[in-house]
Amino acid sequence: MKDPRIPGGFFLARLRARLYNAPAMPSTTAGEIADLVEGEFRGDRSRIITGARSLSDAGSEDLSFLGNARYQGALTTTRAGVVLVNRGLEGESDRWIRVADPYFALATVLGRFFSEIPGPRGISPQARIDSTARLGQDVSVGAFASIGADVMIEDGVTIHDGVVIGEGVRIGQGARIYPNCVIYHHSLIGSRCILQAGVVIGSDGFGFATRDGRHHKIPQIGIVRIEDDVDIGAGTTIDRAALGETVIGAGTKIDNLVQIGHNVKIGKGCLIVAQVGIAGSTEIGDYCVFAGHSGASGHLRLGNRVMVGAKSAVMKDYEGPVTLAGTPARPLREHLKSEALSRKLPDLFARVGRLEKSIASETPMKRENNADDE
Repeated sequence: MKDPRIPGGFFLARLRARLYNAPAMPSTTAGEIADLVEGEFRGDRSRIITGARSLSDAGSEDLSFLGNARYQGALTTTRAGVVLVNRGLEGESDRWIRVADPYFALATVLGRFFSEIPGPRGISPQARIDSTARLGQDVSVGAFASIGADVMIEDGVTIHDGVVIGEGVRIGQGARIYPNCVIYHHSLIGSRCILQAGVVIGSDGFGFATRDGRHHKIPQIGIVRIEDDVDIGAGTTIDRAALGETVIGAGTKIDNLVQIGHNVKIGKGCLIVAQVGIAGSTEIGDYCVFAGHSGASGHLRLGNRVMVGAKSAVMKDYEGPVTLAGTPARPLREHLKSEALSRKLPDLFARVGRLEKSIASETPMKRENNADDE
């Protein structure tokens, strides 16, 4: 029930104020932004820009962008101070900064001007750090984080609240580990990696030997090695190898809720989207893409630049470049042909039914004609 003491819209106004005032962007100018993204700009270079928002929400001191042509109509109504647009866009405006790729230009601006994401500063007195752990310069550790024996953390690493880091872990320079991540013993995390909340690195792979109706656990004595510049989304799990290493290549980006099995090897620059599952001992080449809810069975080998469509299941080896789709996954052209034929099945069944009825009705007449001939 609404409290009569509170003016209408009070909470909504407060909510909007908080949303529109954060995150903060240091004051800059349209000219500085244009120079940063190497854009063409014919407007007022001294125009002050203090934030970044979508075309529909932007105000006169905000930066916005047009990354998809379907939103082009919003250019006529937006109040944005400056807008990043494609170089080939028709029309003119003194607010447009023309660039080769507006989305990439936006990423460049946000990375340069926006304030750092909030996090711990320094070492919290509520953190537990083993006396044998070695921390570099400018390392921050949040409350209730636990860092085990013989851990080595390089310069500039941020470890948020509640993170658990097991014995012998190595974390490279500038990595950021968000709340409640668990990094099991002897895992290797490269420089500038980002692990979002709830990531689990190095839990046991799913390995069992079945005998006499019982499943006997196979000890998983390998490790996980994550190379530099890897992003891992919230809730993702990467299993340690049974023997040897589970490897995530440099620059690979993994979305939320992904499961990567033991001894999987993923190449560099791959994109693994939400809810993907990759079974054990599968090897994936460089610059591969797995769309949402797709997966691969175990002990497969995929070459470079293999793209797997959403909800597809890869069941055999493929060399790239190739785009796969369907269950089981097959090259896209084959999949589309199969889908086109499957849509015709109801009509084909109906036609066969009519033919069967027609044949059945004609059979007695043919038999009578044959008897008359005799």
